[in-house]
Amino acid sequence: MSIIWAILLLAILVVVHEFGHFIAARLMKIEVREFSVGFGPKLFGWKSRKYETTFAVRAVPLGGYCAFYGEDDIKGEAKDDPRAFPKQNVWKRLLVILMGPAMNFVLAFVVAAVFYWVNGISIITGIDPYIADVMAAGPAHSAGMKAGDIVTEINGVNMLDGTTETLSGTIASWKEGDPPLEMTVKRGEETLTLSMTPVWDEAEGKMRVGIMIGGRYRTEQQPVTFTGGIAESARMCLNASGAILRALKNLVTTGEGLDQTSGPVGIVRLVSDEVQEGGFSAFTQLLVLISINLGLMNLLPIPGLDGSRLVFGIIEVIRGKPVPPQKEAMVHMAGMVVLFALMIFFTYKDIVNLFQR
Repeated sequence: MSIIWAILLLAILVVVHEFGHFIAARLMKIEVREFSVGFGPKLFGWKSRKYETTFAVRAVPLGGYCAFYGEDDIKGEAKDDPRAFPKQNVWKRLLVILMGPAMNFVLAFVVAAVFYWVNGISIITGIDPYIADVMAAGPAHSAGMKAGDIVTEINGVNMLDGTTETLSGTIASWKEGDPPLEMTVKRGEETLTLSMTPVWDEAEGKMRVGIMIGGRYRTEQQPVTFTGGIAESARMCLNASGAILRALKNLVTTGEGLDQTSGPVGIVRLVSDEVQEGGFSAFTQLLVLISINLGLMNLLPIPGLDGSRLVFGIIEVIRGKPVPPQKEAMVHMAGMVVLFALMIFFTYKDIVNLFQR
Protein backbone atom coordinates (compact mmCIF):
# COMPACT_ATOMS: atom_id res chain seq x y z
CA MET A 1 0.00 0.00 0.00
CA SER A 2 2.84 2.41 0.79
CA ILE A 3 4.25 1.90 -2.72
CA ILE A 4 0.81 2.65 -4.19
CA TRP A 5 0.66 5.84 -2.10
CA ALA A 6 4.11 6.81 -3.42
CA ILE A 7 3.07 6.32 -7.06
CA LEU A 8 -0.16 8.22 -6.33
CA LEU A 9 1.88 11.13 -4.97
CA LEU A 10 3.97 11.32 -8.14
CA ALA A 11 0.84 11.05 -10.28
CA ILE A 12 -0.78 13.96 -8.42
CA LEU A 13 2.30 16.13 -8.94
CA VAL A 14 2.49 15.30 -12.65
CA VAL A 15 -1.23 15.80 -13.31
CA VAL A 16 -1.27 19.15 -11.48
CA HIS A 17 1.85 20.38 -13.30
CA GLU A 18 0.61 19.39 -16.75
CA PHE A 19 -2.90 20.66 -15.98
CA GLY A 20 -1.33 24.08 -15.41
CA HIS A 21 0.04 24.02 -18.96
CA PHE A 22 -3.22 22.57 -20.29
CA ILE A 23 -5.69 25.00 -18.73
CA ALA A 24 -3.54 28.02 -19.66
CA ALA A 25 -3.35 26.77 -23.27
CA ARG A 26 -7.12 26.34 -23.38
CA LEU A 27 -7.64 29.87 -22.04
CA MET A 28 -5.19 31.22 -24.63
CA LYS A 29 -6.92 29.17 -27.38
CA ILE A 30 -3.70 27.23 -28.08
CA GLU A 31 -4.26 23.74 -29.47
CA VAL A 32 -3.22 20.86 -27.18
CA ARG A 33 -2.38 17.72 -29.14
CA GLU A 34 -2.01 15.31 -26.18
CA PHE A 35 -2.28 15.35 -22.40
CA SER A 36 -0.45 12.30 -21.07
CA VAL A 37 0.16 10.90 -17.60
CA GLY A 38 3.17 8.60 -17.72
CA PHE A 39 5.57 7.60 -20.48
CA GLY A 40 5.91 4.62 -22.77
CA PRO A 41 3.14 2.44 -24.23
CA LYS A 42 -0.41 3.77 -23.89
CA LEU A 43 -2.58 1.75 -21.51
CA PHE A 44 -5.80 3.56 -22.30
CA GLY A 45 -7.01 6.94 -23.47
CA TRP A 46 -9.71 8.92 -25.21
CA LYS A 47 -9.99 11.81 -27.61
CA SER A 48 -11.98 14.99 -27.10
CA ARG A 49 -14.30 15.51 -30.06
CA LYS A 50 -14.59 19.23 -29.41
CA TYR A 51 -10.90 20.06 -29.06
CA GLU A 52 -9.29 17.01 -30.73
CA THR A 53 -7.05 16.53 -27.69
CA THR A 54 -5.94 12.99 -26.84
CA PHE A 55 -5.91 12.15 -23.13
CA ALA A 56 -3.75 9.14 -22.29
CA VAL A 57 -2.46 7.09 -19.36
CA ARG A 58 0.81 5.37 -20.18
CA ALA A 59 2.66 2.39 -18.71
CA VAL A 60 5.50 4.16 -16.83
CA PRO A 61 3.85 6.35 -14.14
CA LEU A 62 6.95 8.47 -13.49
CA GLY A 63 6.20 11.64 -15.43
CA GLY A 64 3.97 13.07 -18.11
CA TYR A 65 3.63 15.76 -20.72
CA CYS A 66 1.28 18.24 -22.37
CA ALA A 67 2.11 18.37 -26.10
CA PHE A 68 1.03 21.39 -28.13
CA TYR A 69 0.36 21.34 -31.84
CA GLY A 70 3.52 22.19 -33.79
CA GLU A 71 5.74 22.24 -30.69
CA ASP A 72 9.35 21.00 -31.13
CA ASP A 73 8.70 20.57 -34.86
CA ILE A 74 12.21 19.62 -36.00
CA LYS A 75 11.08 18.69 -39.52
CA GLY A 76 9.23 21.99 -39.95
CA GLU A 77 5.98 20.28 -41.00
CA ALA A 78 3.82 22.89 -39.19
CA LYS A 79 6.04 25.94 -39.69
CA ASP A 80 3.46 27.76 -41.80
CA ASP A 81 0.40 26.63 -39.82
CA PRO A 82 -1.07 29.50 -37.73
CA ARG A 83 -2.25 26.95 -35.14
CA ALA A 84 1.34 25.84 -34.37
CA PHE A 85 2.66 26.67 -30.91
CA PRO A 86 5.64 28.77 -32.16
CA LYS A 87 3.19 30.93 -34.15
CA GLN A 88 1.31 32.00 -31.02
CA ASN A 89 1.89 35.35 -29.30
CA VAL A 90 5.07 35.18 -27.21
CA TRP A 91 3.33 36.41 -24.05
CA LYS A 92 0.69 33.70 -24.40
CA ARG A 93 3.40 31.07 -24.79
CA LEU A 94 5.31 32.38 -21.76
CA LEU A 95 2.16 32.19 -19.65
CA VAL A 96 1.41 28.64 -20.80
CA ILE A 97 4.96 27.53 -20.00
CA LEU A 98 5.04 29.27 -16.62
CA MET A 99 1.70 27.83 -15.47
CA GLY A 100 3.13 24.31 -15.06
CA PRO A 101 5.64 25.16 -12.30
CA ALA A 102 3.22 27.77 -10.90
CA MET A 103 0.59 25.07 -10.32
CA ASN A 104 3.12 23.04 -8.34
CA PHE A 105 3.66 26.03 -6.04
CA VAL A 106 -0.11 26.58 -5.75
CA LEU A 107 -0.64 22.90 -4.92
CA ALA A 108 2.06 22.99 -2.22
CA PHE A 109 0.64 26.16 -0.66
CA VAL A 110 -2.99 24.97 -0.64
CA VAL A 111 -2.20 21.47 0.67
CA ALA A 112 0.03 22.89 3.43
CA ALA A 113 -2.62 25.46 4.45
CA VAL A 114 -5.37 22.80 4.64
CA PHE A 115 -3.03 20.49 6.55
CA TYR A 116 -2.38 23.19 9.18
CA TRP A 117 -6.07 24.09 9.47
CA VAL A 118 -6.99 20.45 10.10
CA ASN A 119 -4.03 19.33 12.22
CA GLY A 120 -2.76 22.56 13.74
CA ILE A 121 0.94 23.31 14.02
CA SER A 122 3.54 21.41 16.02
CA ILE A 123 5.07 23.40 18.86
CA ILE A 124 8.41 22.12 20.20
CA THR A 125 8.14 21.74 23.95
CA GLY A 126 11.44 19.98 24.58
CA ILE A 127 13.99 17.44 23.36
CA ASP A 128 14.15 13.81 24.44
CA PRO A 129 17.76 12.55 24.36
CA TYR A 130 18.67 9.14 22.97
CA ILE A 131 21.86 7.26 22.17
CA ALA A 132 22.63 7.97 18.51
CA ASP A 133 25.86 5.97 18.39
CA VAL A 134 28.11 3.91 20.68
CA MET A 135 31.84 4.05 20.12
CA ALA A 136 33.78 0.79 20.10
CA ALA A 137 35.94 -0.03 23.12
CA GLY A 138 34.46 2.72 25.33
CA PRO A 139 32.82 2.22 28.75
CA ALA A 140 29.31 2.36 27.25
CA HIS A 141 30.16 -0.30 24.68
CA SER A 142 31.67 -2.53 27.37
CA ALA A 143 28.54 -2.10 29.51
CA GLY A 144 26.32 -3.28 26.64
CA MET A 145 24.76 0.02 25.54
CA LYS A 146 23.38 0.14 21.99
CA ALA A 147 22.41 2.83 19.52
CA GLY A 148 18.75 3.75 19.99
CA ASP A 149 18.79 3.25 23.76
CA ILE A 150 17.05 5.88 25.86
CA VAL A 151 18.66 6.76 29.20
CA THR A 152 15.80 7.56 31.55
CA GLU A 153 17.77 7.90 34.83
CA ILE A 154 21.34 8.06 36.10
CA ASN A 155 21.84 7.22 39.78
CA GLY A 156 18.13 7.94 40.36
CA VAL A 157 18.14 11.37 38.66
CA ASN A 158 15.64 11.87 35.81
CA MET A 159 17.34 12.45 32.43
CA LEU A 160 14.15 13.08 30.42
CA ASP A 161 13.61 16.70 31.42
CA GLY A 162 13.24 18.04 27.86
CA THR A 163 16.93 18.74 27.25
CA THR A 164 20.04 16.86 26.15
CA GLU A 165 22.23 18.93 28.48
CA THR A 166 21.20 17.06 31.63
CA LEU A 167 22.41 13.72 30.25
CA SER A 168 25.65 15.06 28.79
CA GLY A 169 26.31 17.25 31.83
CA THR A 170 25.78 14.40 34.29
CA ILE A 171 28.35 12.27 32.48
CA ALA A 172 30.83 15.12 32.06
CA SER A 173 30.58 16.15 35.74
CA TRP A 174 31.62 12.72 37.05
CA LYS A 175 34.85 12.88 39.10
CA GLU A 176 37.40 10.34 40.27
CA GLY A 177 36.15 8.66 43.43
CA ASP A 178 32.46 9.06 42.54
CA PRO A 179 30.43 5.84 42.32
CA PRO A 180 29.93 4.33 38.83
CA LEU A 181 27.06 5.70 36.78
CA GLU A 182 24.05 3.43 37.19
CA MET A 183 22.02 4.09 34.05
CA THR A 184 18.41 3.02 33.68
CA VAL A 185 18.00 2.38 29.96
CA LYS A 186 14.88 1.78 27.92
CA ARG A 187 15.41 -0.43 24.89
CA GLY A 188 12.12 -0.94 23.08
CA GLU A 189 9.77 -2.48 25.64
CA GLU A 190 12.70 -3.64 27.81
CA THR A 191 14.19 -1.70 30.74
CA LEU A 192 17.83 -2.36 31.69
CA THR A 193 20.32 -1.12 34.25
CA LEU A 194 23.83 -0.55 32.91
CA SER A 195 26.80 0.39 35.07
CA MET A 196 29.81 2.26 33.66
CA THR A 197 32.66 4.46 34.79
CA PRO A 198 33.53 7.49 32.62
CA VAL A 199 37.09 8.03 31.37
CA TRP A 200 38.94 11.27 30.76
CA ASP A 201 39.01 12.41 27.12
CA GLU A 202 42.14 14.51 26.65
CA ALA A 203 41.04 15.90 23.29
CA GLU A 204 37.60 16.95 24.53
CA GLY A 205 38.83 17.96 27.98
CA LYS A 206 36.01 16.18 29.81
CA MET A 207 34.77 12.84 31.09
CA ARG A 208 33.12 10.60 28.52
CA VAL A 209 31.62 7.11 28.26
CA GLY A 210 31.90 6.81 24.45
CA ILE A 211 28.46 7.74 23.18
CA MET A 212 26.95 10.22 20.72
CA ILE A 213 23.81 11.82 22.11
CA GLY A 214 20.96 12.65 19.74
CA GLY A 215 17.70 14.45 20.42
CA ARG A 216 14.11 13.84 19.33
CA TYR A 217 11.83 16.85 19.43
CA ARG A 218 8.98 16.68 21.91
CA THR A 219 5.98 18.44 20.32
CA GLU A 220 2.35 19.22 20.92
CA GLN A 221 -0.30 20.28 18.42
CA GLN A 222 -1.67 23.80 18.62
CA PRO A 223 -4.76 24.78 16.58
CA VAL A 224 -4.49 27.68 14.14
CA THR A 225 -6.97 30.09 12.59
CA PHE A 226 -7.71 30.40 8.87
CA THR A 227 -5.21 33.25 8.47
CA GLY A 228 -2.75 31.48 10.77
CA GLY A 229 -2.83 28.40 8.51
CA ILE A 230 -2.16 30.58 5.46
CA ALA A 231 0.75 32.32 7.20
CA GLU A 232 2.23 29.01 8.37
CA SER A 233 1.85 27.54 4.88
CA ALA A 234 3.61 30.54 3.32
CA ARG A 235 6.42 30.27 5.88
CA MET A 236 6.88 26.56 5.23
CA CYS A 237 6.89 26.98 1.44
CA LEU A 238 9.43 29.81 1.60
CA ASN A 239 11.71 27.88 3.97
CA ALA A 240 11.49 24.74 1.82
CA SER A 241 12.24 26.74 -1.34
CA GLY A 242 15.29 28.31 0.30
CA ALA A 243 16.59 24.95 1.49
CA ILE A 244 16.13 23.38 -1.95
CA LEU A 245 17.90 26.27 -3.70
CA ARG A 246 20.81 26.12 -1.22
CA ALA A 247 21.12 22.37 -1.74
CA LEU A 248 21.07 22.87 -5.51
CA LYS A 249 23.75 25.55 -5.27
CA ASN A 250 25.97 23.24 -3.18
CA LEU A 251 25.37 20.39 -5.63
CA VAL A 252 26.49 22.50 -8.60
CA THR A 253 29.42 24.32 -6.93
CA THR A 254 30.91 21.65 -4.66
CA GLY A 255 29.17 18.40 -5.60
CA GLU A 256 27.76 18.15 -2.08
CA GLY A 257 24.76 15.81 -1.98
CA LEU A 258 25.49 14.12 -5.32
CA ASP A 259 25.67 10.72 -3.61
CA GLN A 260 22.17 11.32 -2.20
CA THR A 261 20.59 12.27 -5.53
CA SER A 262 17.82 9.91 -6.60
CA GLY A 263 15.66 9.25 -9.63
CA PRO A 264 11.98 8.27 -9.74
CA VAL A 265 12.57 4.83 -8.18
CA GLY A 266 14.47 6.40 -5.29
CA ILE A 267 11.68 8.92 -4.74
CA VAL A 268 9.10 6.12 -4.69
CA ARG A 269 11.20 4.27 -2.14
CA LEU A 270 11.61 7.39 0.01
CA VAL A 271 7.90 8.18 -0.05
CA SER A 272 7.02 4.53 0.58
CA ASP A 273 9.30 4.33 3.63
CA GLU A 274 8.11 7.65 5.07
CA VAL A 275 4.41 6.87 4.54
CA GLN A 276 4.85 3.45 6.12
CA GLU A 277 6.29 5.11 9.22
CA GLY A 278 4.43 8.44 9.34
CA GLY A 279 1.13 7.67 7.59
CA PHE A 280 -1.01 10.30 5.90
CA SER A 281 0.78 13.14 7.70
CA ALA A 282 4.10 12.12 6.13
CA PHE A 283 2.39 11.72 2.73
CA THR A 284 1.02 15.27 2.92
CA GLN A 285 4.31 16.85 3.96
CA LEU A 286 6.23 15.01 1.23
CA LEU A 287 3.62 16.07 -1.32
CA VAL A 288 4.26 19.69 -0.37
CA LEU A 289 8.06 19.42 -0.40
CA ILE A 290 8.35 17.43 -3.64
CA SER A 291 5.82 19.69 -5.37
CA ILE A 292 7.95 22.74 -4.51
CA ASN A 293 11.06 20.89 -5.65
CA LEU A 294 9.40 19.94 -8.94
CA GLY A 295 8.30 23.53 -9.55
CA LEU A 296 11.78 24.94 -8.88
CA MET A 297 13.60 22.29 -10.92
CA ASN A 298 11.37 22.96 -13.92
CA LEU A 299 12.30 26.64 -13.81
CA LEU A 300 16.00 25.86 -14.27
CA PRO A 301 17.28 26.89 -17.73
CA ILE A 302 18.03 23.31 -18.72
CA PRO A 303 17.15 22.35 -22.33
CA GLY A 304 13.97 20.30 -22.37
CA LEU A 305 12.58 21.80 -19.16
CA ASP A 306 10.14 24.69 -18.82
CA GLY A 307 12.93 27.02 -17.71
CA SER A 308 14.72 26.62 -21.03
CA ARG A 309 11.52 27.39 -22.96
CA LEU A 310 11.07 30.50 -20.83
CA VAL A 311 14.61 31.61 -21.74
CA PHE A 312 13.84 31.27 -25.47
CA GLY A 313 10.65 33.28 -24.95
CA ILE A 314 12.52 36.04 -23.10
CA ILE A 315 15.15 36.12 -25.87
CA GLU A 316 12.33 36.58 -28.37
CA VAL A 317 10.92 39.49 -26.35
CA ILE A 318 14.34 41.17 -26.19
CA ARG A 319 15.25 40.59 -29.86
CA GLY A 320 11.80 41.34 -31.19
CA LYS A 321 11.85 38.10 -33.19
CA PRO A 322 11.97 34.41 -32.26
CA VAL A 323 14.85 31.99 -32.51
CA PRO A 324 14.10 29.80 -35.57
CA PRO A 325 11.63 27.18 -34.24
CA GLN A 326 13.53 24.25 -35.72
CA LYS A 327 16.76 25.30 -33.97
CA GLU A 328 14.92 25.75 -30.68
CA ALA A 329 13.28 22.33 -31.15
CA MET A 330 16.69 20.70 -31.67
CA VAL A 331 17.99 22.24 -28.42
CA HIS A 332 14.98 20.94 -26.47
CA MET A 333 15.18 17.49 -28.07
CA ALA A 334 18.90 17.22 -27.23
CA GLY A 335 18.10 18.28 -23.67
CA MET A 336 15.38 15.63 -23.39
CA VAL A 337 17.81 12.95 -24.56
CA VAL A 338 20.28 14.00 -21.85
CA LEU A 339 17.52 14.15 -19.22
CA PHE A 340 16.25 10.67 -20.12
CA ALA A 341 19.82 9.36 -19.98
CA LEU A 342 20.22 10.86 -16.51
CA MET A 343 16.90 9.35 -15.44
CA ILE A 344 18.02 5.92 -16.65
CA PHE A 345 21.34 6.32 -14.80
CA PHE A 346 19.69 7.35 -11.52
CA THR A 347 17.05 4.63 -11.91
CA TYR A 348 19.82 2.04 -12.26
CA LYS A 349 21.55 3.53 -9.21
CA ASP A 350 18.30 3.43 -7.23
CA ILE A 351 17.66 -0.21 -8.15
CA VAL A 352 21.20 -1.18 -7.12
CA ASN A 353 20.68 0.58 -3.78
CA LEU A 354 17.39 -1.29 -3.29
CA PHE A 355 19.17 -4.65 -3.51
CA GLN A 356 21.94 -3.45 -1.19
CA ARG A 357 19.53 -2.49 1.62
